[in-house]
Amino acid sequence: MGVKERKERQKKFLRQEILDAASELFVRDGYENVSMRRIADKIEYSPTTIYLYFKDKGELLEQLCKEMFGRLVQRLSKIMEQPGDPVERLRRGLLTYIHFGLENPHHYRATFMMVLPEDFDEKKMHQEDSPGMQAYAFLTRGLEDCVQAGKMPPLNVELAAQTLWAGVHGITSLLITDRDFPWVGREKVIHSTVDTLVAGLEA
Repeated sequence: MGVKERKERQKKFLRQEILDAASELFVRDGYENVSMRRIADKIEYSPTTIYLYFKDKGELLEQLCKEMFGRLVQRLSKIMEQPGDPVERLRRGLLTYIHFGLENPHHYRATFMMVLPEDFDEKKMHQEDSPGMQAYAFLTRGLEDCVQAGKMPPLNVELAAQTLWAGVHGITSLLITDRDFPWVGREKVIHSTVDTLVAGLEA
């Protein structure tokens, strides 16, 4: 590995370290209570170094959301490319969403469960070509495939997609925040939730 490649790898690693530290602090202490200096202190770098990567806290939060959705989209896209029963494909996507959130609890909470600051431009996250809407499109496309294949009756795709999202977000959030609840088994609850949601649309 040459010097240039090594430097690029180090820059990428440091950028990710900044994002990881920011997500943890935002969730633990609240966005308004976290400064760029505190983030820098956590990773033992100077604030000046962080400003080389992000202009302010707002951009940090925006990039956290984009990164979370971007990584999720990569996984969901692979599922959409798989042949076979569209209902099973939809079910695999829902399970992937839940497991992805549980694997990345700080990022998930920062993206979906934290009260966003008033000056945060949520409209950017809802643009059609944004990673967030690409992830949401998995639900609408998956449902359309199920209807076209005759696996589900004609339905309001937007309403059904939002219902599925509400369901998988709910179980993901509960499993992240209430780990001490006497669950009958994490995987059992996850699969039961997804099966119930999908069965309700198949009826």
